Amino acid sequence: MKKVLLIIAISISVVACNKTAEVKEVKTAYVDTSVLMKEYTEAKDLEAKYKAQSEEKGRQLEAEINRFKQDAANFQSQAQANGQAWAQQRGAELQKREQQLSYAQQALAQQLQQESGVEMDSLVSGVKKFIKDYGKEKGYAYIYGTGDAATVLYAEDKYDITKEILKGLNDKYKTAAKTDDKKEEKAEVKK
Repeated sequence: MKKVLLIIAISISVVACNKTAEVKEVKTAYVDTSVLMKEYTEAKDLEAKYKAQSEEKGRQLEAEINRFKQDAANFQSQAQANGQAWAQQRGAELQKREQQLSYAQQALAQQLQQESGVEMDSLVSGVKKFIKDYGKEKGYAYIYGTGDAATVLYAEDKYDITKEILKGLNDKYKTAAKTDDKKEEKAEVKK
């Protein structure tokens, strides 16, 4: 009985050794997300848009702050001449105005942050969708992300497809921008 089991075991191992194992190659790559977001034209345009808005709205607020500083300086010189009752009343008004300016600065910063955050979230979602579609089209099993939020600790440079993804995203963005420009031109012609 032992000989029969031994012969069966040897037969199975011989048959198993003769079969070639089919190993399917898994196609992987990675994208440096920090480079992608620095070089992606739409991300650059979005950053420039909110920087310009911040500067414009900041200038308006800065003018108010400068007027306040000038009024505060005038208050110092006039306080002695107009008496203590005037100084207390005017001082309270200036404190209230200073507080309002501080709230306005905070509200402006928060508003810009919220608006840019919504657009940036939309941009990131679009990039993820593009990478997913790209991966399916090119037959990748995995595309990893590196950069600020690193999910890959090491990868050979030959697997870096950041430039390909960047080119595809920028081409898509340029095409979309041209389409939007043509729509705007047609709308103006109809007016």
